[in-house]
Formats: sequence, structure tokens, C-alpha cells
Amino acid sequence: MTTPNVSRASAAGLPQAMRTAQAAIDLPEVQDLLRRLSEYNLGIFMPHMHDERTGEFQPLPDDVIQVESGLEVSFHRANDIAHQHGRFLPVPWLWRAGASTPAAACEMVWDEGQSHAECPAKHNMSKRLQNVE
Repeated sequence: MTTPNVSRASAAGLPQAMRTAQAAIDLPEVQDLLRRLSEYNLGIFMPHMHDERTGEFQPLPDDVIQVESGLEVSFHRANDIAHQHGRFLPVPWLWRAGASTPAAACEMVWDEGQSHAECPAKHNMSKRLQNVE
């Protein structure tokens, strides 16, 4: 099996916090954490969003969560998503304010008439949520 190696040469134009993240992935201690996380089918990601006009990378604000719905990504106030248990499945987490906090979620659907415990969750393929303004 081959492992793809995507070049990080273009990281020079990123904000400093993201350049730090890009460089950290090669550190032995981060590689060790990644190996340990992989035992639980987890990984490491760089939380970010993009400027809607320029496409430039931006740090993901603490009060914003990335949402995938209908195979499209949008950004929403974290509090709006957090209170909709059962509709959104958290997929990455960040350590913020001394606790694990979802950084992104997939909008889910369940077959009508069945409880969430009775049937497998499926990704919402039909609608797109509107971005945070």
C-alpha cells in the first residue's frame, strides 16, 4: 500500500497559526499522537475556513462549526448546531476551554418512524444549509 504525500510547499501563504500546524505534523511527538489516535480510527486535522471572496485560509473561529450537508460544506454558529442533538453527528473535535468540543459535523437523516437507536444513521444528501454571515 502506498501513502499519498501531498506537498505542503504552498503553506507559506497561510496565517502563522496554520503554518505552525503544517510544520507540527512532522514532529516526532505529533507523529506519535497520530499513531496512537489511529488505534481508534481517529486522525489529526487543521481546523480552518476560507474567506468567501478571496478563498484565503482563515482560522476557524471558536464560535463557528463546519457543517457538511448534501455533500457541501458551510459554516454555522456552534451554538445553533450544538442544540440540535440527533440531527448532526460530530466528526472532528478540538480541545477548547478545557474540554473536547466538536469542530465540524455532518447533517444526518434517519428513516422516518424509527428512533435513532433503531436504524443506522445516513448522511443528508438532499439539502444544503446556509452559511453563517
